[in-house]
Amino acid sequence: MHYRLKPALALAATFAAGLIASPLVQHVLPDAHAQSAPLAPMVIDLMALRHADLPTTPNPEMNGKSFVVTDNATIGIQSGNVGKHIHAKTDEIQYIIEGSGSMWLGGERKEFKPGTLLIIPKGTAHAGTIVTSGPVKALAIKIPPQPKDDTIFVD
Repeated sequence: MHYRLKPALALAATFAAGLIASPLVQHVLPDAHAQSAPLAPMVIDLMALRHADLPTTPNPEMNGKSFVVTDNATIGIQSGNVGKHIHAKTDEIQYIIEGSGSMWLGGERKEFKPGTLLIIPKGTAHAGTIVTSGPVKALAIKIPPQPKDDTIFVD
């Protein structure tokens, strides 16, 4: 059972570090605030959520759902694929729950599988995934919350 504890601890530490650093970023990007609500206690079985269970997004290959929205960060789940893009205003952390393959991260293709933690600093091109088993499902943390106009597709 400890094999599940290590990724969970890494994810929790990464999220905590982001929440600490995010208020500093908010002073630089004050327009990046999302509409937040008080946190509510909940338990979410991420493994049980399937692609078809998640709401569709404007991207026809990607489904997703937000779970937590604060002034400092958002946490949600993404399932599917999206073309290579950057976020100029938002750092992104993805924890791969399901699926494997390779994706662009900066100027290189990187392999991923369940348990992989991806750190995507703002301005870094990412995605363009080649799926070897899927669909790819990831927990996505955005610091600060991603504004609607913060996805810029690149070749």
